[in-house]
Amino acid sequence: MLERTKKRRTDKTVVLTFQGPESNRQAAVDFLSRLGFVDTSDTVPWREAFQDISEEEGPAVVLRAMRRREGLTQKALSEKADIPQGHISAMERGKMPIGVARAKKLAKALNAGYKVFL
Repeated sequence: MLERTKKRRTDKTVVLTFQGPESNRQAAVDFLSRLGFVDTSDTVPWREAFQDISEEEGPAVVLRAMRRREGLTQKALSEKADIPQGHISAMERGKMPIGVARAKKLAKALNAGYKVFL
């Protein structure tokens, strides 16, 4: 009998947008944080933040900067994001594309929106 060797992904990411009274904003953010959501309202695309960096090297610079911002080594990020450390190193040097699947894992591990890596 044949068995599946790869698990199907069940952790789909969604982006939520709400409109409501400003006075309840922090309560909503706190509640959603307890459910595993991350507030990305204050993030900007790397292209806007680093206009002098080329398209090819941009995601690598952003990844390295965000990892350092969180005070993580490549090994620690590797364990947190479930991505091999060698891949983290290659992505930071611009030798390996990050891609959407890895961007989502990295974003979750680094408390950021995944689009900053694309």
